[in-house]
Amino acid sequence: MDFEVDKHFSLSHYYDRHFDTQAVKVLPGEYYATDGEEMICTVLGSCVSVCLRDNYSGIGGLNHFLLPHDRSGETSLLTESARYGTYAMELLINHLLKLGGQRRRFEAKVFGGGQVIRDFTFANVGERNVSFVMKHLANEGIPVVARDVLKTYPRKVHFFPRTGRVMLKKINSLHNNTLIEREKSYLRQVDHKPETGEIDLF
Repeated sequence: MDFEVDKHFSLSHYYDRHFDTQAVKVLPGEYYATDGEEMICTVLGSCVSVCLRDNYSGIGGLNHFLLPHDRSGETSLLTESARYGTYAMELLINHLLKLGGQRRRFEAKVFGGGQVIRDFTFANVGERNVSFVMKHLANEGIPVVARDVLKTYPRKVHFFPRTGRVMLKKINSLHNNTLIEREKSYLRQVDHKPETGEIDLF
C-alpha cells in the first residue's frame, strides 16, 4: 500500500545473515510497520519498545521511545517527535490501521525499561516508560500477551510480525558504552529540543 509515511519511519533496511531474512533496524525515536515478511530489530536500554500486531493478518510493527511524554506532562498528540511514548504509540497504531490491521485484533508484547543509565538527571526513566506503556495499552483495550521489562540489563529484540514471534537476547555485559552513551545523548537532545510544527495524523 502506497502512502506517505512519517519522518520517524525507519528506513534502515538490511539483510540479516543469521536469520536469513530481510530486516529493518529501529533506532530511538523511530518505528516501523509492515504487512510483509521482514524481521524488525532494535536494542533497548532504558527505552521501551512495543511489538504490536494484528493477530489474524500478521500486520505488525515496533516502536522505540525514551520518554513517556514531555516534561510538562503534556500528553497531546501534537508533538513533533516519536521520542515521546504517547506519539510513538499513535504513530504505530495508525500505521497498522492504514495497512489494513484491525484494532480489535491487536495484541502487544512489551520490552525494555532496563535500569542501565546510572547517575543521570532523569530519575527512573525505565520505570516511567514501562508504567506509561502498560497504562496506555490498557486504555486502548490492547492485551499484552508477553513482556520482559525493567531489571538491569539491556535487550536486543528481533520481532517477526507475520508470526508474532519474538527472539529476545539479554545483554548481560556491554563490551563498550555505545548503547548507554547513545541513550544519554538522546535524553539530553529530547529534553532541550523545542516542540515546533504540526503533524498529520492518518
